[in-house]
Amino acid sequence: MTLFGVLFALPWIVGLLLFHAFPLIMSAYYSMTSYSILEPGEWVGFANYKTLFQDEVFWISIYNTLYYTVIFVPLSIVVGIILALLLNLKIRGQGIYRTLFFIPSLVPPIATTIIWLWLLNPQFGLVNYWLDKIGIAGPPWIGSEFWSKPSLILMSLWGTGQAVVIYLAGLQDIPQDYYDAAHVDGAGPWQRTRTITLPLLTPVIFFNLIMGTIGALQNFVLPYALTNGQGTPANSMMFYVMYLYRNGFGYLKMGYASAMAWILFLIVVLLTAIIFSSQKRWVHYQGKE
Repeated sequence: MTLFGVLFALPWIVGLLLFHAFPLIMSAYYSMTSYSILEPGEWVGFANYKTLFQDEVFWISIYNTLYYTVIFVPLSIVVGIILALLLNLKIRGQGIYRTLFFIPSLVPPIATTIIWLWLLNPQFGLVNYWLDKIGIAGPPWIGSEFWSKPSLILMSLWGTGQAVVIYLAGLQDIPQDYYDAAHVDGAGPWQRTRTITLPLLTPVIFFNLIMGTIGALQNFVLPYALTNGQGTPANSMMFYVMYLYRNGFGYLKMGYASAMAWILFLIVVLLTAIIFSSQKRWVHYQGKE
């Protein structure tokens, strides 16, 4: 029986070893070399890592990525929960509203970029047009070193539909009996939300926090498309994975890029471990209290 089990699992095992384990091992090796794709790599030890820590753009890319992660992830959680609570209300046309809020997450990133480049255009963009109508001078948005990352966060929040669906599933998994009992005890809507909904939704929040953090640290497509891979203005949109891609496929410094990939891997592991270690203090599972 064991043999048959291994045979059935063999395609997956081969795929895991060939497309995941082998590239992982090779990237660790190449991070210790001056490999440029066009010629065999020369062993340089930890020289790539030492050079990285002296690279100004490397530190800028870390700052930009952490700035985006620290602001976007909590905002996406708050916005996602609020939208899920609203979309969970028993109102007429509920399915239509849910569909409308989910559709933006289905739009290809390049199409999203084109849409927002038009919306945030400082001269004729729709956002600045309406801001001007209420007497507010619109900022230059993507064209400004100060406003570029907030602009990107705004664009990213537009696609929180997938997280909203997960929050909705979590809301519908909360037993109605809890709300009925709280209502009998005289608890109002806010009290029920604070004492029942949010605590029992924490496992879902925990999941989205982990996935959102990992995704934000790997942010690439939107800033790359917005700046044509340049990270302008003044490298304010140069994110970590963009700089990794530029070194690997622009400058053909694949060893240098591999070292960057391993540093990103360690950052992701560290932040994920910190979040996991904190869950005992704030995540509540039904039936385990």
